[in-house]
Formats: sequence, C-alpha cells, structure tokens
Amino acid sequence: MLKGKKTPPKTVEEPALPGPDLDIRVFKREAVPWPSCAVSTLPKDITQRALSVGVSVDEKERSGTYFQIDKSAVFKRIKKAFEGKAEVMSTKDALKKYRWAEDYWWRLVNADADKYTSLVDQKWDQGYFIRIFEGQKIELPLQACLFVSRENFNQNVHNLIIAEPDSEAQIITGCTVHPNVHRGLHVGVSEFYVKKNAKLTFTMVHNWAQNFDARPRTAVLVDAGATFVSNYICLKPVRSLQMYPVAYCRGANSRASFNTILHGGKNSYLDVGSKVVLQGRGSRGEVIARAIATDKAQIKARGLLVGEHEDSRAHLECRGLLLSDQASIHAIPELVGKVEGTELSHEAAVGRIAAEQIQYLMARGFSDSQAKALIIRGFMDVGIFGLPDVLKSEIKRMVDTTIAGSL
Repeated sequence: MLKGKKTPPKTVEEPALPGPDLDIRVFKREAVPWPSCAVSTLPKDITQRALSVGVSVDEKERSGTYFQIDKSAVFKRIKKAFEGKAEVMSTKDALKKYRWAEDYWWRLVNADADKYTSLVDQKWDQGYFIRIFEGQKIELPLQACLFVSRENFNQNVHNLIIAEPDSEAQIITGCTVHPNVHRGLHVGVSEFYVKKNAKLTFTMVHNWAQNFDARPRTAVLVDAGATFVSNYICLKPVRSLQMYPVAYCRGANSRASFNTILHGGKNSYLDVGSKVVLQGRGSRGEVIARAIATDKAQIKARGLLVGEHEDSRAHLECRGLLLSDQASIHAIPELVGKVEGTELSHEAAVGRIAAEQIQYLMARGFSDSQAKALIIRGFMDVGIFGLPDVLKSEIKRMVDTTIAGSL
C-alpha cells in the first residue's frame, strides 16, 4: 500500500476515547464489487437515499461527482464545463497517478491515533480525491457520496482534498445506507489542505440507520490568507457517532469555521466536537454548534480553541435544546491560551423550550405543535452559518423534514 507515513498499527482491542467503544471484529468486510455506472442509473432505493443527504443524482447544479458503494468507486467525473478547474477520482487512483500525493497521505491524521484510524490504514476501501486547481473559482458545488449497501458491513475510506492557491470551491458530501441496512460501521479519514488565499466550504450530511456506528476522523491545514468552512449536519437516527475534527490555522490571516447541527433521537449516542488551533499571525477561528435531543438520546457537544499566536482570536458557541426528560446534552467548551495576547471566548447554554414562548405563540393563533415547530426551526436556522444559497435551501429542507418527524 502506498503511503507517506509509516506508523505502528494499534490493535483492534485497544479502546479509543472519547465516545463509546466498539468491538470492530463483529462487523463484516465481504462486499460484492459494483460495476462503474452513472449515478442516475443506480437502483431507485439507492438514489433516493442519496437525495436525502444532498446528493444530486442527475448532477444538476453540480460541477463534479464521486460515488462509492461499499468498496467500489462506481462513478467519478468532472463535468465538461469544469474540466481543467478541478479533478475527482478515488484516492487509490490518485496515489497511482501522482507520486507527490504520498506527501499528503497520513500527514495530518496519524494512522495510529486510535483503533479506527488503524483500521483504515490496514483495511482501506478507497475514498475520494478532490483537487481544485490553482486560481480556479468553481461556481457549482462538487459532490461525493459514500454509501453502504450491505448489512453489518464495515466501510473504511480515506479522503484527500486539496484546494490549491487562490482557488475557491464548495463540496457537498453525503453519507448514507441502503434502506435494508440496519447495522454497520463507517470509518472515514479525511485530510484537507487549503493553500494560500484559497477558500473551501465543505458540507457533510449524515443519514445512517438506528443501529449504525460512524467514526469520522478529520484534520485540516489552512495556509496564509486561506479560509476553511465546515458545515456538519446529522439529523437522522444513528446508534453512535464520535468525531472531533481539527483545523490548524498555520498561515498568517488564516481562518477556520466549524458549524454543526445535531439531532439525537431514540437511543442515539452522539459525541461530536470541533477543534481550532490558531498558529499564524492574525488567525481566526469560530465554532458554532446546535444540538437537539429527543427520546433517550445522549449528546456530548465538545469544542476546543487553542491560541498559539499572540495575534489570534476565536469564539465558541454551543446551544442545546432538550425535548425529552430522558434525553441529555453535555456541553464541553474548552479554551487554551498558550501565549499572551490571544483572545478566546465561549458561550454555552442547554435547556428546554420556555413555556412562555409557546404560550406567546399560541395566543397568536398557533397550535401547540406549530408553536414548538417554529421555535425549533428558529433554533436550527442555518442562516447563522452564512452558507451559499444553493446549500442553504437544501439544508433548510432537511431541517424542516426532521422537525416534522419529531413532533
């Protein structure tokens, strides 16, 4: 296997913290290869699930597409109008095509960070490679879908995304499962390189299954004058989810923002955080999280800001809304200032819908459920994220569907 970094593997028995531990030996690795084909020709039960995570099956309003089912990269291409501006392929193909790609491989995420990264290192199932060429500004989003079609399957992907200097692009990634899949494990390692004066907006939507487990592992390097914006949305049931992406604002005037919307229902256990390390002069960071817990869901919402340069600033905001007496939300904001002059701040709040808010709306003609829906919709308003319109409307639709199903 090609790679840029050799590390000793961790054993599958070694626990990984934080988040609930899993016995990864119970998941299956056998998968039937899928032939290459256009996404629109895939079975309807697959395309409908892809649509639910923001993937455009007909590729309208998209500049390029990568689609993987289990271990097979079934479709990858850049639309003709955008050729020469970006490229999309599997990471296995990228490592074969470009020797320099090894210099980016396992550089930001350690293969021995925990047993899940070790699993990807040892049992790697492709993943997507997306590169935006220098100076290119792509108006329509690129998209990728990582799909699990087999019951109790363990999918391990390693993604590599490079935004070359002075480029600008949006990427939408949807991760989901076949309607007949109820259990499984997805482990996704993603390494982002946002180079000088580039801007990359990355939106990830998860729609797993009630007994499914997910362990994303993400790291980002942001160079001088560059901006990285991450939007993460998880609105559907999942047994457990644990992720803690980190952005290193290495360059002068670099910026990183993490925006998260979580809905935990039934017996879900969500342990989700974001970390920004401010290393460059004038670097800036922001972490915004919104979490709603219903039924018996448990949510741990983490955030960590680290100031390593005297001219750096960052803010962390976490708000949780409890809609059940048996649910719980634990907000864990952390600030670490390592030098004099860095400015770090946070605010966190967890609570219920105030009775007076409902009474106010009911007095103006709304029913109890309508009043709650309005309050929740305002709480989960994606307008606070500053998303491009093409993404904002799609995410708003997902939020509205979730609200309708939870009341």
